Amino acid sequence: MAARIVDASFITSASRIEEAPPEGIGEVVFLGRSNVGKSSLLNSLTHRKNLAKSSSTPGKTRLINYFETVYKDDDTQEKYRLHFVDLPGFGYAKVSKSMKHEWQRSLNEFIKNRRTIRLFVHLRDARHPHEPIDDDVRAYIEKFIGPDQCYIEVFTKSDKLKQKEIGQILREHPGAILISNLKKRGIEKLEQLIFDIVIKGAPCP
Repeated sequence: MAARIVDASFITSASRIEEAPPEGIGEVVFLGRSNVGKSSLLNSLTHRKNLAKSSSTPGKTRLINYFETVYKDDDTQEKYRLHFVDLPGFGYAKVSKSMKHEWQRSLNEFIKNRRTIRLFVHLRDARHPHEPIDDDVRAYIEKFIGPDQCYIEVFTKSDKLKQKEIGQILREHPGAILISNLKKRGIEKLEQLIFDIVIKGAPCP
């Protein structure tokens, strides 16, 4: 069953969970270190050049950005709405300790309490597959993820790797998807997987 994104638009930015849109339709959360290529991936997935804007200063954006995305099922011609949620990048923020603590608390609250989240898409840099901060994020999500939620790892910038290195990542991270925004590799696969999990209720990979 083929499906594709036919429309996407920015909804709002929220600094804390109270400012987020009302819970209702399914949500896909994108999270990853600053500079991992999150904005580029969102633009590639939605076929929009400037839907998500990357900050010139890594870690500067501290807002949760919401996008409404419309999928079309090519078989039935039906359309389905869901939200893409772009979380602030972690790892580079040059802010005070008190501000970082407050920011972290807001994110924790959002991730744990937002029950309409159906899928966590964790972006990792394929050139640095063993970053401790990424391993910590995975362990953190696995502690509380619900039975109706899925978690997948997406390795960006895979065009920089040799085939042997790609094979090693897939052995160490079964079910992961390797993508390249530059070469548009893996984008359609991820686009379809999101639809299958969030809209069709497919099991987690």
